[in-house]
Amino acid sequence: MSKIGVQAIAIAQPVPLIGAFDNWWSRHGEWVEQPNRRRGGESGVQRLHEDGRLLYAKRQVGHLYRSLRYPFGRPTVLRESDALRSLDALGVRVPQVVHCSTSYCPKDGWRALLVTEALDGFEDLDAWYARAARDRYDERLHQQLLHQLAATLARMHRARWQHGCLYAKHVFIRVSGEGADARAEVALLDLEKSRRRFSARRAAVHDLQQLKRHSSFSASDWEKLIYVYRAAFGSSIKGL
Repeated sequence: MSKIGVQAIAIAQPVPLIGAFDNWWSRHGEWVEQPNRRRGGESGVQRLHEDGRLLYAKRQVGHLYRSLRYPFGRPTVLRESDALRSLDALGVRVPQVVHCSTSYCPKDGWRALLVTEALDGFEDLDAWYARAARDRYDERLHQQLLHQLAATLARMHRARWQHGCLYAKHVFIRVSGEGADARAEVALLDLEKSRRRFSARRAAVHDLQQLKRHSSFSASDWEKLIYVYRAAFGSSIKGL
């Protein structure tokens, strides 16, 4: 199989680009998301153990998105990598990129790979509520969690970044400490559909309406989240 072209993206911080495309593509681990067909190609995620680190490798073949800028298609991992690096620079907690590259060959078309570090100790918000973890802590901790989530989303939206698939299962949290010393941290995952909007308000409306539909927040918790969000965003958002 002859290789026509290879495109690689160097990640400036905090983890340098490691190895070439073929080197990473040859590494395999257990599937945590079996390959599924969409966008005209296949996409799946494997778990890798490299040098004492837990990594996740998103492997794609012919999996493209199209836009005015890329009418003939562009591998979706490149868009996700752009979003991860940009949000990290904004101070939004996201998985750290270890490697991102693409390769084109006549038989398979575009192959693409995005390798990220695991978010150690984090779990998705749906799972956290489902195992009744909230009951282990006082209400102060839960209020802090809502505050952290609101501030994180407002920071992202003020920069006109839209998550694009903001379900509760894509909001990850980590609680450290016990009792009065307990602290909550928030991170965002699955940024494959992320993009910058022409206005911060459009990004906010899309994501918050989506989160409201796809989360188990009570009415009172949602009101508290939006109250903090409005203060952090700097203005109110109609319809929320």
